[in-house]
Amino acid sequence: MKDLNIIIGNKLKKIRSERNMSLDDLSITTGVSKAMLSQIENGKSNPTVSTLWKISTSLKISFSFFVEEETDSINIKVIDQKKIKPIIEGNGKMEVYPIFPFDIMNKFEVLTIELRKGCNHSSPAHSSGVEEFIIVNKGILTFEIGNQVIHLEEGNSIKFLA
Repeated sequence: MKDLNIIIGNKLKKIRSERNMSLDDLSITTGVSKAMLSQIENGKSNPTVSTLWKISTSLKISFSFFVEEETDSINIKVIDQKKIKPIIEGNGKMEVYPIFPFDIMNKFEVLTIELRKGCNHSSPAHSSGVEEFIIVNKGILTFEIGNQVIHLEEGNSIKFLA
């Protein structure tokens, strides 16, 4: 597999080109500096999860668009998470694994997010109509949606409009 930073950069450059956007346009749209966008496009920056969320939300594309493999016509796909290079954020306390990247037909993607003890992450709202499914496999997760604080324990799951 190619270096993840190169894949992300090539895909960002491609979508920007397809939409006839300059780096200035993209910077204004996403809130990410022109210099950072240029570094990402050139594969010289390891963008944070927050940066990729900003870009994908602003461009109305899936988060996993940047890390998905080119697909073929095979209908069965086995994924080994150990072979996926995660996107790391929060001083190494948060790892995001794109297990099943965005499927345009089903409008669905699956990410595994591993949070280390003490991880505190804030995510901007997703696009309208997006549903979030969270399954806690180990530990306890406390998070806030709007003005609600929710506590989930190992074995708990939740679904909500994001």
